[in-house]
Amino acid sequence: MYVCMCHAVTEDQVKRAIDAGADTPRQIAKGCKAGTDCGSCVRRIQALLGEHGARPCPTARLAAKLGLADPGAESEAEPDPAPVAALRVA
Repeated sequence: MYVCMCHAVTEDQVKRAIDAGADTPRQIAKGCKAGTDCGSCVRRIQALLGEHGARPCPTARLAAKLGLADPGAESEAEPDPAPVAALRVA
């Protein structure tokens, strides 16, 4: 299955990069360019990294903290007890 359509990178290629020691989307990109064009594959790359024990990126942790994470995704972040204030548009 393709992860990155822009550079024709497959899931197996990403998994091999992870097995070789890559533990961030940037390190994956250095090897195969996945995630360097339109960016739509970065979330899948992050998921693959998470499945292989890599730490989720700060954006994923923030999304989980704000309750914006995917419903089936596991979260390392603890819910913030303080309410989030609404932004006012002037």
